Amino acid sequence: MSLKTKEKITLFWFRRDLRLQDNAGLYYALRSEYPVVPLFIFDRNILDDLEEKRDARVTFIYQAIQNLRDELKTLDADMLIEYGYPLEVWRKLVETYDIAEVYTNTDYEPYATERDRDVYQILKKKGIVFKTCKDQVIFDKQEILTSQGSTYTVFTPYSRAWKEKCNDFYLSSYPTRKYTGNFLPWKGQSVPSLADMGFQVVAYDFPPARVSSALLEKYDQERDFPAMEGTSRIGIHLRFGTVSIRKLVRQAREHSQTFLNELIWREFYQQILANFPHVGKGEAFRKPYDHIKWRYDEADFKKWCEGKTGYPLVDAGMRQLNAIGFMHNRVRMVTASFLAKHLLIDWRWGEAYFAEKLLDYDLAANNGGWQWATGSGTDAAPYFRIFNPTAQAEKFDPKNEYIRKWVPEFGTADYPEPMVDHKMARERCLKAYKDALDKG
Repeated sequence: MSLKTKEKITLFWFRRDLRLQDNAGLYYALRSEYPVVPLFIFDRNILDDLEEKRDARVTFIYQAIQNLRDELKTLDADMLIEYGYPLEVWRKLVETYDIAEVYTNTDYEPYATERDRDVYQILKKKGIVFKTCKDQVIFDKQEILTSQGSTYTVFTPYSRAWKEKCNDFYLSSYPTRKYTGNFLPWKGQSVPSLADMGFQVVAYDFPPARVSSALLEKYDQERDFPAMEGTSRIGIHLRFGTVSIRKLVRQAREHSQTFLNELIWREFYQQILANFPHVGKGEAFRKPYDHIKWRYDEADFKKWCEGKTGYPLVDAGMRQLNAIGFMHNRVRMVTASFLAKHLLIDWRWGEAYFAEKLLDYDLAANNGGWQWATGSGTDAAPYFRIFNPTAQAEKFDPKNEYIRKWVPEFGTADYPEPMVDHKMARERCLKAYKDALDKG
């Protein structure tokens, strides 16, 4: 650490909120009594689990941190950058600096909740105040409840209540720029490189941190067709907080109710994860679905992963995912349903594969989407609803444009036959599900 100060300070801990503007926790930190020093920890508990050392998400975070530092330098400030295990980092920080308060924004994932609980204890022993703020959602886990005071587990009534409660108060931006004079002036922090952390820089054309109003005007008509550029691609920015959810909701309310509903789905899954943390720990939301006798067939799973199932839309989606770390939303549903219902392979395998590959991976949304497609989640598609990948392709990629882009051998002798018959797979799935639910 090159920050030298004996002054009492407030630390602001950046996590899923990598921006200065409209940042709730940073706003409250800057209004505290003490000069503010920003902090980011490259968390080894997370990074050590990443087998792919050319993970574009790590490059994205690193670039976002560099952008933050560039902004801070215009304010004569800088950021503490740490690489290590958060509890060890915090034990060192509290011995190094005279910290009065620590502010951060709430993260609802199970690991983050446990980590923050432990950090709170470290700070409490030193008499340091630890304050967490709501920032990545409009409404967090206990703000949208039924008339009986319970958590909504069905999307439609949740979204109705969400829209009724949402008003300009909740959507107004936090005016952080008014208080940027409260950063502690300093410079010269040495920063670990990606190579120091065992990662390589990935050249990747990340989507912009904005959604055009023109796209939103056509969102309802174009979002289901994977050959069109009809989706927002904003997911990675929401995941790491380089865009404000309040700004996006204001824009959606003006230009697209369909896009607004997608943002509400994201909040729905966040509050499900926060209130039912077992879903983030490998368990089905609906317990009887944990009784399904899955086929743990590694050869079949490998064909699915590589996009060699013989079902063109499934294969196109998987190859898109493997190539660019993104898959069209409609195709995510089809590929997930195919793995869980056609192949009867445990959805957790697919969830983990998406978590490894998706640039916009978010635990709440990924888990929610997989459990929806499988039938085991909240507000899920009923188990007897089984997507026909061929019919989905005919409806949403009628000219095979998306398929031909990602599966160039489609229509030739090199393209494999379907690895499983749709009718047989459907009947096998219905029997396996019925047997499990009858027991449950």
